Amino acid sequence: MMKTYPKNWIKMMVLGFAALLTSVNLSFGQTKAEQVDKLLNLYHEYGKFNGSALVVDKGEVVYKKGVGMANMEWEIPNQADTKHRLGSITKQFTALLILQLAAEDQLDLHAPISDYLSDYPNGHDPKITTHHLLTHTSGIPNYTAFPGFFKDESRNPYTPDEFVKKFADKELDFAPGEKFSYSNSGYFLLGVIIEKVSGKSYETMMDERIFTPLNMNDSVYDHHGEILKNRATGYQKQGNNYANSAYLDMSIPYAAGSLYSTVEDLHLWDQALYTNKLLPKEYMELYFKPYVSAFGNNHYAYGWGVGKDVIGNSTDSIYTISHGGGINGFNTIISRSPSDKSLVVLLNNTGGAPLNQMTRSIRGILYEKTYDLPKKSVAYDVLGVIQSEGLEAGTTHYNKIKDGDQYDLNENEMNQIGYQLMGEEKNEEALQVFKWNVEAFPKSANAYDSYGEAFMKLGQNEKAIENYKKSIELNPGNQNGIDMLKKLGVDTTSLSEEVVVPNEILESYVGKYEIQPGFVLAITKEGSQLKGQATGQAMVDIFPKSNNVFYLKVVNAQITFNKGEDGNVESLTLLQGGQEMTGKKLEE
Repeated sequence: MMKTYPKNWIKMMVLGFAALLTSVNLSFGQTKAEQVDKLLNLYHEYGKFNGSALVVDKGEVVYKKGVGMANMEWEIPNQADTKHRLGSITKQFTALLILQLAAEDQLDLHAPISDYLSDYPNGHDPKITTHHLLTHTSGIPNYTAFPGFFKDESRNPYTPDEFVKKFADKELDFAPGEKFSYSNSGYFLLGVIIEKVSGKSYETMMDERIFTPLNMNDSVYDHHGEILKNRATGYQKQGNNYANSAYLDMSIPYAAGSLYSTVEDLHLWDQALYTNKLLPKEYMELYFKPYVSAFGNNHYAYGWGVGKDVIGNSTDSIYTISHGGGINGFNTIISRSPSDKSLVVLLNNTGGAPLNQMTRSIRGILYEKTYDLPKKSVAYDVLGVIQSEGLEAGTTHYNKIKDGDQYDLNENEMNQIGYQLMGEEKNEEALQVFKWNVEAFPKSANAYDSYGEAFMKLGQNEKAIENYKKSIELNPGNQNGIDMLKKLGVDTTSLSEEVVVPNEILESYVGKYEIQPGFVLAITKEGSQLKGQATGQAMVDIFPKSNNVFYLKVVNAQITFNKGEDGNVESLTLLQGGQEMTGKKLEE
């Protein structure tokens, strides 16, 4: 089944951690800059990075360069001064504006937001505060996760007051302050509060209070209609090719994600944060304070994630202040290491780049530890051969490289190229690709779902039914599979029976499980509902398939809880993307 999830919960983390990578030692004779350049160019060669980068080692810029194209149609290269959309990196700027107003006694961080937004919240708890919005603990639902949001709303221009009405009357997901749950809605409201309190537009405040004082001349609120020198075009990957990303009206991300900047300007921003030029000392401390547990073992401050991050592929770690961003055609990251004033900024204009993994590898270079290099994609290599030479040649090539040391066989990429071939009406070729996928990842519900769809399209309904049933067996939450079986005339009553797990068993699963260094899966319980939150991802519900096996509905993944000889839960096994990863339960 071909699905897109704006927030793929654990999916993107799995791609970063579970993809097979080549481990390298520090290359003697090469400078750190040369190693970073080799690393980024290799990511680019393999279709995994296209953008601008800046790296600071102990306060000194050691790398500043563009990789690939800012505009592919005109073959304009990315450079250090190329302007990229920042996505959620915007949030740290919004948070600082809020703190400036608080420092001037124009705003109380712990007063109800209704003090500043007289008509909000409508029917909500009046105890929602600005602090709750800043820390993603308000309970206000995230508007980008609303069903059909990107299809129905993303192209329409709104004023801030107009757009607030899209979520103002929504029921809270939880009581304010109860827990962390990433919400763009909260930061959108912060932008509205800035405007109400200051009497100026969010854009004007950003320019007057931050960009102009710091000489960040290449940073501003993004407007689609404005002609901008050195603006990067956003693209999305389609197999071995690229397409222009879908249009998004920038009034919608607003204070949660509508800024653009350059790696050079973000370096100026980083430097300013070591001073009190923008905020008094006590408010700068509030800015970076770890308020709430988030992203596994780390915490969320005001617009920043704070905590320890892994150095390369070693067991060593360093305290960082970081945040990433993702918006149509772009993904970004800024990661600061205050202890030695190191910095990594990566701005990518093809979306979906594994920036967290890249940052860890760059950190490995800076601290002279071993680090990982990417591998070539089996899927994209095979797709190119099928498209140019046909299925027989593609089959030969697949069998030759699928187990090769220099190649990565990735379930999601195989699924993607299968659908690309179906879109090109190469249905037999697509069927073969999906067959390879189920053979390589026999525990993947999504692989069987896609295989079933290919059979269905070719009119082989019995085979389609067989594979859809297998998919649902692996993931009872696969509603698409159930719908397809109904369409094929199959009685699905017995496929959707509810499993009830005793409360004491659910309680035994609560805790944190370390999948990889720096990558933790936190299991919590609300009533009879078990929930999971992976490092860097939103919290999601998980549902029982049996007493110890659970599945997700938002993405195809399965969790099995494992007991030790003493009968206590000692680990869990995560199955996603055809990869099995076991995480030991951490002691509280």
